[in-house]
Amino acid sequence: MTLHERMWRSVLEVTLSFSFAGTETLVVGTAGRDVTLTCQNASQRALVVEWFRGDPDMTPILFSSDGKLPDDARFSLIGNTSLHIAGLRPQDESNYTCKEVLNETDHLHRIQLLVASGPDKISVQIHPTTTLPNGTLYAKRHDILNFTCTTISRPVPTIKWDFYPSGSTHELFTEVNSSQNSFILHQISPRYQGNYTCSAKNPLSGFQATLTEELLVYYPPPSLPQCWVETTNESSGGVKLFCQWPGGYPHPTLYWRDKEDLGSREFNATSQEDSLVATLNSSQVLREKEFTCHGSHVLEQGAKASCTVRLVDPMIISDPVRSCFVGRAVTLTCHLIAGNPPARITWLRNISQPEMEIQSGGRFHVSQEGNTSTLIIENCTRSTDEGYYVCKAENSVGLREMYIHLTVAEPVNISGIVGTIVVLLLLGILVFFGVFLYAGPRYCPKGTLLRTRDSSDILVLMDSEDEDVLTEPAGDPAWHKAMVRANGHATWPKESFPAEMPSEISLEEKEAGPTT
Repeated sequence: MTLHERMWRSVLEVTLSFSFAGTETLVVGTAGRDVTLTCQNASQRALVVEWFRGDPDMTPILFSSDGKLPDDARFSLIGNTSLHIAGLRPQDESNYTCKEVLNETDHLHRIQLLVASGPDKISVQIHPTTTLPNGTLYAKRHDILNFTCTTISRPVPTIKWDFYPSGSTHELFTEVNSSQNSFILHQISPRYQGNYTCSAKNPLSGFQATLTEELLVYYPPPSLPQCWVETTNESSGGVKLFCQWPGGYPHPTLYWRDKEDLGSREFNATSQEDSLVATLNSSQVLREKEFTCHGSHVLEQGAKASCTVRLVDPMIISDPVRSCFVGRAVTLTCHLIAGNPPARITWLRNISQPEMEIQSGGRFHVSQEGNTSTLIIENCTRSTDEGYYVCKAENSVGLREMYIHLTVAEPVNISGIVGTIVVLLLLGILVFFGVFLYAGPRYCPKGTLLRTRDSSDILVLMDSEDEDVLTEPAGDPAWHKAMVRANGHATWPKESFPAEMPSEISLEEKEAGPTT
């Protein structure tokens, strides 16, 4: 706050305190207008009323009812008591005193005159922005905007910024006691699009001035235009060219152009917000033609965006031969691999009458998902279903057909064949195991095919005379050699068990008798 502002504030506070005490009156006038200072205590018995600018003891008489005229013609006396000042100026601000001269005494009445001016010449600046022909401002999204409001006022005014968005209540941004109020908005977004009002109010006179600026936030579409083609619903067989460029504000400018005819721009086109539709009839040569949609945005005048569409004959692929068993179901499939605009796929049955289209119903079910069309025939019969079927794809540019031959055959009893093979296989397995078990150890060396070498369940045949041999200590070398000959491998027992030590004697040795 400047020194002048602090002086004004202190003077105003002192003046109000004196006014409430009844010793002095505060009068606020507006520069350029008239004001009347009334000597409130003047009585009918007053002989002379004198006006002074300042203290009567220190300043000369300004105006007197007995004929003393002021030097400034703007001053006059009304009703012989009130001082009238025309065309008030800032330099007229001062303390005025009226003196009532009676026969007995003099009575003084003090009046403080404050001169208020403005707010005048209010100005609003929002930058960086661009001004449209109607005066509206627009800024680019994500920019940093500076808002400044200035005015001229005496004393210092109160300035505030209010934001009025579209369809919402207003929002107070900032308020200060100064001749200038500024703020900054970073990363401006579309939500800050609306009206910005700067209001300046004089604290003395209460006079208020406002100025409003409308701000729009522009932004280009985030992607390139999109183009596609559709067949018209009319019987003319024409096409519609669609061009769409969404996501920007304001809406872009779009137009279609024939790539071969660079000078042609005129199409039967209708525009709606961010899309453009052009209609072409079948009388024009459309096959293999290319059309380009051009778009421009106010923020990117130098950059052109475009998309191109090409009108192409339909192309389809399918299996040329299909088969079906009597009483079963079969599926015929037709794939569209090319064609712009997208072709309509239909199924025909009778070659002699190709226009007889197969419709869903009964044993026939026709469906299409994306570029694939499917014909399902249930409960096939040779007499009615066998033969040729036609997959037909047609758009506004051309026609393509694909022939599929369906063969219907009697079903084969697969389950009976499989059952027979399984039974024979099981019988073979059983015969193999029977022979194997019957042959016994003749086909198994040493009869140890199904037992481990460490098995202890060995049949031991011995004579009574051999029992004494087994009772010898386990550590005897002669005994160990006998064990090796009997078992075929070395065995080292941890403890000596003479009665349970295993040995083996072949049948030939048993028949020959004990060894001497």
